[in-house]
Amino acid sequence: MFLNTVKPAEGAKHAKRRVGRGIGSGLGKTAGRGHKGQKSRAGGFHKVGFEGGQMPLQRRLPKRGFNSLTRGDVVEVRLSELATLPVTEIDLLVLKQAGLVSGRAKGAKLILSGAVDKAYAVSGLLVTKGAAAAITAAGGSIAE
Repeated sequence: MFLNTVKPAEGAKHAKRRVGRGIGSGLGKTAGRGHKGQKSRAGGFHKVGFEGGQMPLQRRLPKRGFNSLTRGDVVEVRLSELATLPVTEIDLLVLKQAGLVSGRAKGAKLILSGAVDKAYAVSGLLVTKGAAAAITAAGGSIAE
C-alpha cells in the first residue's frame, strides 16, 4: 500500500446536491424549499425554538432543579477503602492512581466508615472529625 493509492471505500463519498440548476436536475425552480414563506427566501431566519410568536415550550415549562458545575470536584473516600492501598502515605495522587477517586477530582474527603488497621500519614485531604480521630488512634498523622 502506498499513500498515493489510498482512496475512500466505494460508495463512501457522495456528490454534493446542486439545487436550483434547472428542471432536469429534479431540484430546479423552488430548489426543495417549497412555496413562499420565510424559510423559502434567502436570509429567512428565526431563533431556535421559535414557534411563530406562541410562547415557546422551553418558556412554558417550569424550571426545576439545579445542576452544580462543581459536583464531582470533591469525592468521599471511606476509611475501609484505604486498606486496599499498598502504601501508608496517602494523598490525592495516590488515591487517583489506585482508582478510588476519578481523574477529574480536585480533592477528596476521608469519612469514617470501617476500621483503620494501619498508621496512615494523610496529607492534602479533607478529613471528617470521626475519621481524624480513628486515624490518630491507630497511630497515624494528618497534615493539611
